Amino acid sequence: MQMLILAVAKFAAGLQYHKAAHIGQERARKAQMKLFDYTGFAMLTYTIKQGKTGFDPVGEEDMAGKITKENEAMLFICDNDGYAKAQSRPMPIEKGEEIFKKMLAHGISEFSGKIRTVS
Repeated sequence: MQMLILAVAKFAAGLQYHKAAHIGQERARKAQMKLFDYTGFAMLTYTIKQGKTGFDPVGEEDMAGKITKENEAMLFICDNDGYAKAQSRPMPIEKGEEIFKKMLAHGISEFSGKIRTVS
């Protein structure tokens, strides 16, 4: 009986992951297309994140974030927890700043915390 309960629990967790991944992928694709409109290139990054009770999709909110390193910048659209849903290619800092300001001017909120990304 315990084996059956364990198997059912693992199956339910798998469904939760699959559902979270599906919802998160839809949200991340929308963010990817939005960032593409600004930068001409955008890569899909996170679609799910570890929640308190399992896996959660990335958040619905779209916030603009940036990371600068040496003479390059990368732009991101992330959720309010900092999970990057989409990211740009590295670009010169000046171009990144110009695009970032445009995103903010168009009403995208700025994310100022630590961005969680795959790069």
